[in-house]
Amino acid sequence: MDKAVREAMTAAENQVFVSSASVWEIAIKRASGRIVFPLEKFDDIARHMGIDILPILPAHAIVAGSLPRHHRDPFDRMLIAQTIAENLVLVTSDSAISRYEVTIFGAATP
Repeated sequence: MDKAVREAMTAAENQVFVSSASVWEIAIKRASGRIVFPLEKFDDIARHMGIDILPILPAHAIVAGSLPRHHRDPFDRMLIAQTIAENLVLVTSDSAISRYEVTIFGAATP
């Protein structure tokens, strides 16, 4: 994580969210042995860090289902949909996400 992201995440004026979709993806990767992560401590870790969990709502699913097929990863598509629906800023290094009308942290604005 770069310095600008760390600074933005720790700035008192910013509210930081982690999507339930990200937690779900971590759980799948952990179950397949691709990563090691203490999911049973996730809520406590997030709370300690001042991070809020963003649930997946029906409105998010509707937006995700209507997105153009620029990106095929269903988890990333949900993050895009949540960012759009909730008017948030997404932190990502995935350049394919910039094809959507979504605000990406650190990206130049036209």
